[in-house]
Amino acid sequence: MTIEQNANKINAINGYFIHRLADVQSTSIGKETKIWQYCVVLINAKIGANVNICSHCFIENDVTIGNNVTIKNGVYLFDGIALEDDVFIGPNVTFTNDKNPRSKHYPSSFAKTLIKKGASIGGGAVILPGIKIGENALIGAGAIVTKDVPPNAVVYGNAARLQSIL
Repeated sequence: MTIEQNANKINAINGYFIHRLADVQSTSIGKETKIWQYCVVLINAKIGANVNICSHCFIENDVTIGNNVTIKNGVYLFDGIALEDDVFIGPNVTFTNDKNPRSKHYPSSFAKTLIKKGASIGGGAVILPGIKIGENALIGAGAIVTKDVPPNAVVYGNAARLQSIL
């Protein structure tokens, strides 16, 4: 039996798969979930059933992921982010959780971002903190999402504009 086969067998006992090169500290993981290599999942993260978390992802403590979610490569889910059931997150989607980030200056709490059931976010999109994306909404690849998106909406493009100069 190879090391990989042995690792798969051990994780099968819990009903989920964790690649041997992943650092998964959470035990709140649903059955049939797969977490691939080079992922880090912190201890208080909650992950549903039948979730696929591709390689090179990071999931912080105050993160909730529903059932049947797909998270493609290179996605970081920071404190305050919640994904409901049946959500798709494309490769290299960027989530932020601090409206005024400064090195070594932390807010008393992080903004809450909610991605509702069935929403899909295309690769390379940027989701600003405190955003709510409605049920079944579709966010185009590379979009910069600066405000809430209603259910069933299709949005894309760059909303960034010069507001002031520091």
